[in-house]
Amino acid sequence: MNTFSLGRASRHPVRYAGIVAGLIAGIGLALSGCQPRTPAPATANRAAPKTNFPALVYQPVAIGSPAGPEDRPMVTNLQIADLDQDGLPDVIYSEARGNTVRWIRQAPRGVFTEQVIARDLPAPANVWAADVQGSGRLDVLVACMGQIMPNNDRIGSIVVLENLDNRTFQPRTLLEKTARVTDVRAANLTGHTDGKLDLVVGQFGYAQGETRWMKNLGGWRFESQIVNRQSGTVHTPVADFDGDSRPDFAALVTQEWEEVHLFRNPGDGGEFKDTLVWGSTNEDYGGSGLAVADVNRDGRPDLISTNGDGFDYAVRGHRPWHGIQWLENTGQGNFRYHRVGDFPGAYAPCAADLNGDGHTDLVAVSGFADWDDPQSVALMAWLNDGRQNFTPMPLARSPIKLVTAAVGDLDGDGVPEIVTGALHAFPPFERLSNITLWRRQ
Repeated sequence: MNTFSLGRASRHPVRYAGIVAGLIAGIGLALSGCQPRTPAPATANRAAPKTNFPALVYQPVAIGSPAGPEDRPMVTNLQIADLDQDGLPDVIYSEARGNTVRWIRQAPRGVFTEQVIARDLPAPANVWAADVQGSGRLDVLVACMGQIMPNNDRIGSIVVLENLDNRTFQPRTLLEKTARVTDVRAANLTGHTDGKLDLVVGQFGYAQGETRWMKNLGGWRFESQIVNRQSGTVHTPVADFDGDSRPDFAALVTQEWEEVHLFRNPGDGGEFKDTLVWGSTNEDYGGSGLAVADVNRDGRPDLISTNGDGFDYAVRGHRPWHGIQWLENTGQGNFRYHRVGDFPGAYAPCAADLNGDGHTDLVAVSGFADWDDPQSVALMAWLNDGRQNFTPMPLARSPIKLVTAAVGDLDGDGVPEIVTGALHAFPPFERLSNITLWRRQ
């Protein structure tokens, strides 16, 4: 799952002088132990042996609101979640052209109906379903940028859509007048025993940004602790990265930094320590997505990342170093960088066993390919041979401009489906989509 990004600042003279880049999701970077900063290779760091995997064929089905010729949806993020807890996975998503959060409910199985559950949100960039106060119902956390286009004003906010009865959602503002917020997630960071969850927050800002966590005090009150003040944070995935049974969190910090940071949970009420885990020397790296996955199935949560942001150039588009990588968790908060493959405009890294062979495969979408070329790939998989050698397999060339994705078994047959969202912010306005469900044939 991924987020959206408009508004990079940079010292680089080729940058688009402050126009466009901020947070598209689901959004990526690379990690390599506590080693010094190293350049990111443009190609894989080892040649994968050729593997003859059977082709995967996916059938796209539009769900939710249609994408008409004049609609031009701007989906910034989506998540698969059983929001009403009826046993059928649903899709929730944020859409920045209309400033809404929408719920595509599955009921009965295979039938999807969309409803708007929040309007007039200031540039929603990310959604996350969680039972924040231990009520037994899933609320929806929304990261609001305030404005998608570059802005350094403190116009960001966090809004929770409190689930009142699995039908009605009441908006509550938890944080406002802050650097533009691009990600918010819930986790029990402090050992609550009453079901409450704390929050992890990424704030892109522009020239200034923040990464913070917020302790849940109850009654929808939270106490903030800022752990990093660099601009450009887009994703803050949560997992027990160091194996001490306490949730930690990572952060993808883009802008001119292009770094991954790790914040380990002290477990004693102390401060989360900020550790730089990996960074690229390429200021134009284009970090676009960071997610958790156990790629080698060793029981330790790894990170998978994409770099493919193409908003922030005078001529928008992909760059030859764009692609996907996995960041192997070697234990004790250390990681090793592995390039998986090149992919123009890569966004939204996901992981699942796509072909049922027991190995973790990777998926990404493209927001910035050469769309004048009909052979440009919009949806790509990398199939794992079980030894972490990956074979690229194009899955779709249309629709285009996909920037967010999630993988899950929506129909209950044990085969994962892919759900994608498109952001149509600039030409060409063709091969349009909004939310697409991809079923394996």
